[in-house]
Amino acid sequence: MLNTILGALLPMVVTFLLGFVAAWHHDFVTKDAAILNRMVLVYAVPLALFAGTVSTPRAELSQDIPLVIALCIAIIGLYAAIFLLSRFAFRARVGISALAALTGSAPAVPFVGPAVLGDLFGRLSAIPIAIGGLVINLTVVPVTILLLTLDKPGEDLQAKNPTAHDVGHSAPSHLPILAAKLGETVKEPLVWAPVLAFVVVLTGARVPQLIVHSLSMLGYASGGVALFASGIVLASGKIKVNSFVVIFVVLKNIVQPALVLGGLRWFGHSNPILKEAVLTVAIPAMPIVTMLALQYHVAQDEAASTVFLSVIASVLTMGIFIALTS
Repeated sequence: MLNTILGALLPMVVTFLLGFVAAWHHDFVTKDAAILNRMVLVYAVPLALFAGTVSTPRAELSQDIPLVIALCIAIIGLYAAIFLLSRFAFRARVGISALAALTGSAPAVPFVGPAVLGDLFGRLSAIPIAIGGLVINLTVVPVTILLLTLDKPGEDLQAKNPTAHDVGHSAPSHLPILAAKLGETVKEPLVWAPVLAFVVVLTGARVPQLIVHSLSMLGYASGGVALFASGIVLASGKIKVNSFVVIFVVLKNIVQPALVLGGLRWFGHSNPILKEAVLTVAIPAMPIVTMLALQYHVAQDEAASTVFLSVIASVLTMGIFIALTS
């Protein structure tokens, strides 16, 4: 079990540390991380998401409805709860609340799912990877990008009119701003690529394997480059271990899989669905959190620190949940 966990997660730690050392050695600086970030978000990740999604047969997505429901509730439900708590209880900005929600709810399934779950489930890992990836990339990632895009206009409006606390309570004249930002969000390759792939899967169309393989080459680099860039960002600031970082590492690594484990057992589910759902959400936080923080200049040090510590802690926490579901 330890070899499986280390084999899947140690490369993430090493890649993260290589980026940190490269920045510390002045081989890369923060502006280089921004360039790598753009490559990852505009090309590598969208290609990886498209190629991975269109490779999933429609039958596999529809045969495990309980798993679909469990992952939807675990990811979307926790995202909504964290966002609302952060926004209204702690009065955080919309962008920070959205990034916090993504950090605490979205496992890095598209990045490390094949390595982690592939060793645990073999060929059957394709089902939780496909379902988890679709749930994340069709819901919480686009919503986060939209909310991050809306955050700055919201600040401008508040500066001009202190009574306007957010876009949802602003006058109808602000609707064009919302429509424009929604249009910008839809144009992001990170948003439309998985949607297009999902439509292809639903129609039953088959993309030739030669094309999928050609698109996958750059996509394979997405996880490694994202982690390397996260290391650069972390080196340009400092590793923060404050209450914010600790809370979201605990939420992602412990609370989310524990809730799924307890919920599925409460409703009488057992393996393989129980193990697939729990270990899918037990995967650490997505490195794309750091990429979005860098792109939108929101909590960059905290985002990089949370992702790094989530990966480190997952060596222990995933081992615990593997034991609990065996």
